[in-house]
Amino acid sequence: QVQLVESGGGLVQPGGSLRLSCAGSGFSLADYAIGWRRQAPGKEREKIACIGRRDPTPTYAGSVEGRFAISRDNGANTVYLQMNDLKPEDPARYSCATFLVCLDLAPIGPWGLGTQVTVSS
Repeated sequence: QVQLVESGGGLVQPGGSLRLSCAGSGFSLADYAIGWRRQAPGKEREKIACIGRRDPTPTYAGSVEGRFAISRDNGANTVYLQMNDLKPEDPARYSCATFLVCLDLAPIGPWGLGTQVTVSS
């Protein structure tokens, strides 16, 4: 079965860190650019990070640049999102999807079910 499975979410205090994982099943993530988005209740969906297929230079939304880092381990068929200095505005459900290239607005495959991130003291 072809799917993406996110994990690593949880509860963290402001200023804390989490590492999210996006694992591919049934296909190779190495063949795609991979993007992360987040959605919180009452807020717009926001594509926050993307890493290319052949060019792994990442792109970030301004709201997370300098705090979040996306990376890929093709051997593990997984893309990671390291989130540092988490802020009260970061809580959301974080999901990943495949893209042809990071500049594309729409993914070429479905978004995963996501993993929930909560920031609270």
